[in-house]
Amino acid sequence: MSNRLFQGVVHQMRDTIDRVVGVIDDTATVISCSDLTKIGGHNDYISLDAVDGNEIFVKDGYTYKPFGTRIKPDYAVFVEGADELAAKFCGVLAISLLTIKQYYDEKYDRNNFIKNVILDNILPGDIFMKAKELHFNTDVSRAVLLIRVISSNDISAFDVVQNLFPDKQKDFVFNISETDTVLVKEIKPDNNTRDMEKLAASIVDTLQGDHYIKAVVGIGTPIGNIKDLASSFKEAQIAMEVGKVFDTERQVISYDHLGIARLIYQLPTTLCEAFLREVFKQESIDSLDAETLFTIQRFFENNLNVSETSRGLFVHRNTLVYRLEKIRKLTGLDLRNFDDAIVFKVALMVKKYLSANPAKY
Repeated sequence: MSNRLFQGVVHQMRDTIDRVVGVIDDTATVISCSDLTKIGGHNDYISLDAVDGNEIFVKDGYTYKPFGTRIKPDYAVFVEGADELAAKFCGVLAISLLTIKQYYDEKYDRNNFIKNVILDNILPGDIFMKAKELHFNTDVSRAVLLIRVISSNDISAFDVVQNLFPDKQKDFVFNISETDTVLVKEIKPDNNTRDMEKLAASIVDTLQGDHYIKAVVGIGTPIGNIKDLASSFKEAQIAMEVGKVFDTERQVISYDHLGIARLIYQLPTTLCEAFLREVFKQESIDSLDAETLFTIQRFFENNLNVSETSRGLFVHRNTLVYRLEKIRKLTGLDLRNFDDAIVFKVALMVKKYLSANPAKY
């Protein structure tokens, strides 16, 4: 469709600019031109990947101006000649064609429509009207996955994910920042969060195993109506932020499996700070040394079993009891008691959360 849009503009410019004018795509193939015989031709000596941003360049008697909406240019307009006038024509045409392309995408492109829905850039009342214009199915099950690149190379994670999900009628892939790519995937009604975690794991494995791109994936709750996409996206963002605090080793984090960490994330900071002051009346939680905290962690992992924990730590049972008594004197909480253990566990999580200061969505 872009070819037809561009050709319409180029055709109108033919009589105004007494020069050959055209557009090439990212493969250096001519997709529109005032000289119709050149359409479909390919220039092996031009690579938009090697171009420095959107800078004008001259090649073989033609002036080129790259343009597009991504980091790497999608297209380049060209004008016959290597003079200043050719450069000016290129600049004006590039701006005009990009503006027309963006307008068309906003009006007719489904991918852009979905992006506006999840980013809350479209009024709720307009969603169904716009979906009807695009003949978009609003009542199928979908999942929102947020893919964040932690470390990478020259390969684009966006391009990799887009190639993994080529069905542009059902699956939508787009960037929202340099590091974040969103996948909105149509799923079967009986697919659950576990199925989405398997899908996310396969994406992570492909990025890391085949392309040496380290990424983490946050997963929102699967939804059955397009109006809920924005909330599912926010859940994916929350899963990502909470995972950074409590599940730093995991590369796939789903909102449905955040557990009590999700509750802590929703609490106001002032309430969290008041809770810590209430639990640690005498001294700060910071007064606990690393050895004591490690002991507590192992104690929780062994379901509050003193014998199992002492064996796992290779310490005498009495040594472990002494450390637990130290906690009781500091907080008044006996970690051998289930209710007290829960309070202390939550306090540790709250402290970790406050120290990390994650973004709020």
